[in-house]
Amino acid sequence: MYEKADLHIHTIYSDGVLAPAELVAKAKDAGLSIISITDHDSIGGIEEAIAAGKEKDVEVISGIELSASLNGTEIHILGYFVDHTDKNLTDSLSGFQVERMNRAKRIVGKLNKMNVPIDIDSVMEHVTGDSVGRPHIANALVTDGHAASYEQAFMKYIGDGRPAYERKWNFSPEETIRLINKAGGLSFLAHPGRSMNEDLLFRLIKAGLDGIEVIHPSHSPELVYYYRGIVNEYCLLESGGSDYHGGEKSDDQTLGRFGISASTVDIMRRRLTSN
Repeated sequence: MYEKADLHIHTIYSDGVLAPAELVAKAKDAGLSIISITDHDSIGGIEEAIAAGKEKDVEVISGIELSASLNGTEIHILGYFVDHTDKNLTDSLSGFQVERMNRAKRIVGKLNKMNVPIDIDSVMEHVTGDSVGRPHIANALVTDGHAASYEQAFMKYIGDGRPAYERKWNFSPEETIRLINKAGGLSFLAHPGRSMNEDLLFRLIKAGLDGIEVIHPSHSPELVYYYRGIVNEYCLLESGGSDYHGGEKSDDQTLGRFGISASTVDIMRRRLTSN
């Protein structure tokens, strides 16, 4: 039987809508045998997911999606097989959570100056995991009647370049790759898409990037072909997943459709043992 793996899934510990155990059950129903929980800047859901995976016969790979920035450009780097108890990793993530909270408070302050009477307590009511972010602020804006929809909250107030936007503090790409590698994991550039700057891509490869997320719902067949060529040319690893969040993301149809084979995951394991 062909075994399928989805290595890009989010839970309530970042901006997903399902608890880890619920997500494992949904992945099982979607025909997946391997998944990776890759919450934004959080490893909080991994242990629950691993325990649920043992009950459902779904292998759960410990993962994370970290934000990095270079010259004002934000990129996301996925970490797979990380030791989620690694002290350097957990300490760094604690710092991320503090910065995320400070950013949320600054956004709320900007909204208040725009005569939008929202407070941080109403935002935190929408946070169930470790990280507070713009999706939670958007949900609060909708719930409190300041935006007609999640999408409008971003377009009108908090999206990139909008009046209440605040840039997120991030590590450099090199620091992010080192953080993942020191925690025993493999680093992958997430959903590079059509706009990825080639100079940045090659800087990441030079910094020790292990692979690229080739398969993603936003990647056309032409982009898949292009990034697979980069992977082969530079002896990198290939990954893929649905980037499943659920809820407002309207991506229920992606789970089980976007991903890689179990044999491709095995290639990752062999790279780990050879490092």
